[in-house]
Amino acid sequence: MADTRTEEQRRRIMQAVGQKNTGPEIVVRKVLHRLGYRYRLHRKDLPGRPDIVFPAKKKVVMVHGCYWHGHGCRYGQPPKSRPDYWLPKLERNKQRDEENFQALESLGWKTLVVWQCETKDIEALEKALMRFLEDGRPNRSISGSKN
Repeated sequence: MADTRTEEQRRRIMQAVGQKNTGPEIVVRKVLHRLGYRYRLHRKDLPGRPDIVFPAKKKVVMVHGCYWHGHGCRYGQPPKSRPDYWLPKLERNKQRDEENFQALESLGWKTLVVWQCETKDIEALEKALMRFLEDGRPNRSISGSKN
């Protein structure tokens, strides 16, 4: 299937995709703040520049977009146009994520991934964040899976 946008339109769309302060990230930060947690953002000295960092607890929360990080939900489906371009790109994102998780773990950090689709259920999100921050469960995602 051919792309329905011109090359210039596609370029502008892709440039508009943010890396920091995304909608799902803001949702997670608001929940954490409301629960009384304080944190640091986007620490450049840690592998993968984690979105939310709790230095005293040595824990990080990564907020992943389902599409960009290859989640198996309905939002994480690969595009039908230009699969020869997109599939290797999205696969490399997943590989990079795994490298960052391993590097963080080797430095003694525990990680939690919150997927974009998981930010819809605020109650479940609150419970998962509190469980991770208080119990220290090193799950990679709220659902307990690695991806």
